[in-house]
Amino acid sequence: MVSMREVAIAASVSVGTVSNVLNSPDKVAPATVERVLAAIDRLGFVRNDAARQLKAGRSRCVGLVVLDIGNPFFSDVARAAQERAAEHDLVVLLGSSDDDPHRERLYLETFDEQRVFGLLISPSGNDQDRLLALHHRGVPVVLVDRDGHGTPFSSVAVDDVAGGELAVRHLCAAGRRRIAVVGGPASLSQIADRRAGAFRAAESHPGVTLDVVDTYAPTVLAGRDAGERIVGLPVGERPDAIFCVNDLLAIGVLQALALHGVAVPDDVALVGYDDIDFAQSATVPLTSVRQPRAEIGAAAIDLLISAAEAGKTEPEHICYRPHLIRRSSSGG
Repeated sequence: MVSMREVAIAASVSVGTVSNVLNSPDKVAPATVERVLAAIDRLGFVRNDAARQLKAGRSRCVGLVVLDIGNPFFSDVARAAQERAAEHDLVVLLGSSDDDPHRERLYLETFDEQRVFGLLISPSGNDQDRLLALHHRGVPVVLVDRDGHGTPFSSVAVDDVAGGELAVRHLCAAGRRRIAVVGGPASLSQIADRRAGAFRAAESHPGVTLDVVDTYAPTVLAGRDAGERIVGLPVGERPDAIFCVNDLLAIGVLQALALHGVAVPDDVALVGYDDIDFAQSATVPLTSVRQPRAEIGAAAIDLLISAAEAGKTEPEHICYRPHLIRRSSSGG
């Protein structure tokens, strides 16, 4: 590895001057900056960022842990966070926990060791011990897609109870009376809230029945399995409408229904959640509850920077209202 001393010798300057060129180039004469940069290029010098971070106590990196990077909702949130972070000369390091608490803990330990600028996380559960430890050491923590009220963490989320209620009210207004809610596991607070909103809407419409079709994961394959179970019911017991707690599940259900000749929306109306890009390009364009994915990612970085301000102690909370996007799958 080429050292700063070797760069200094090659450029006929002091080691301090090389350091200033790397960290505060405005303090160095332009001609000297040009000479040092030329020596860096010629020698192939790479800054030892670990040493710089150790001295500064914090890096330019932001840790982001999501539940499932395979879900376009989280990839869109991550992209928006990355773009906003770049505006502040920060870099986002991304990890996907796959709803595995052990894997999530490994990411948190690694980001802690790297002295990250701060942490954005969609927690897989309710165990906050590791997050609290980071917080007490001065590392800003922002909960993403999770309400942080009652915790010391800032948060950006969506009112998922209202979202579930929107979906089922729409189906009820369309004249559907036997509604199935597809989605799990309920241990994920987002899914539990969407299901709770669905039940709230059903209770306000006399004659509407609502049943839960649990799934092992919020994925396309799990949705296809749920669709097969629904199709396997006697015709008179099948739902005439399905609300899936995310769009991946809805796409899987749609595939299963199509495979067995069940028409959407004539036989079964279908509503998803998230309004990912695939929703509007599905075989039957999917009605979905939209979450502002880009706004969530950008706001998470803004909250993190705000939390990092000297003397900042009170957490901030942002909660967006979801919107129903009507398409063909629900008869809209």
